[in-house]
Amino acid sequence: MNKTPDFLIGGVARSATTWLCRALDTHQQVYLPKPFTPEPKFFSRDKEYAKGMDYYCQKWFATAQDGLLRGEKSTSYLETSGCAERIHTHLPNVKLIFLLRDPVERAFSNYLWSKQNGLESETFETALELEQKREASLPENLREARPYAYFARGLYAQLLEPFFNFFPHERVLCLKMEDIGRDPNAFMQRLFVFLGLPPCGTDYSTLGIVNATPEELRKEAMSQTVRQHLYKAYEQPHQTLLALLGAGFTVW
Repeated sequence: MNKTPDFLIGGVARSATTWLCRALDTHQQVYLPKPFTPEPKFFSRDKEYAKGMDYYCQKWFATAQDGLLRGEKSTSYLETSGCAERIHTHLPNVKLIFLLRDPVERAFSNYLWSKQNGLESETFETALELEQKREASLPENLREARPYAYFARGLYAQLLEPFFNFFPHERVLCLKMEDIGRDPNAFMQRLFVFLGLPPCGTDYSTLGIVNATPEELRKEAMSQTVRQHLYKAYEQPHQTLLALLGAGFTVW
């Protein structure tokens, strides 16, 4: 019988999901396929999905020891149309974890990543103005990476809604990246409770930053004008997110 995942980390990009994998990997009762990159992206890539669940389970989970909680991270799941339905079809009881980040800071981090990878030459302000036009005309080789989706990737309620249409709220956990910096041990304890795992004794404050933006790019700053414009643009989406996630979630 194939070993299937018990949980999926489905996003969001540039929000410390690799740190989360490193942290989970310290727990003796958790199995995560390694290396953490490239990600499986089974449910978001048509060609991978067409290979079937036997292929997916054999490739990513065959070596997992019996009794371990199995999971994987593919940040493309949150933003790929049809992913929620595919996951529910094959894994109706899976638990879903989404790590969200202040969408303004996430957008700028995404912009720096695109610059780092030679995909962006515009200023951040101009790139935001061009976003819809660029998204509509992406070449085939960039349609998965979506290097210019700076604002759109922060519309979390819109991206999460399909998952809540298929999965009950108790099987979906949305966490905030900023809470890692405030208290990483409390952050991980909340995750362990969700997954039904006991504490493992690791001091998560010692893990440090994973997959950080290079220092030379971190010197570039977002202008206050652009920052204020983005926070204003996200005001209504934030209200929609609060309505979806409930009073226990606070926005940025």
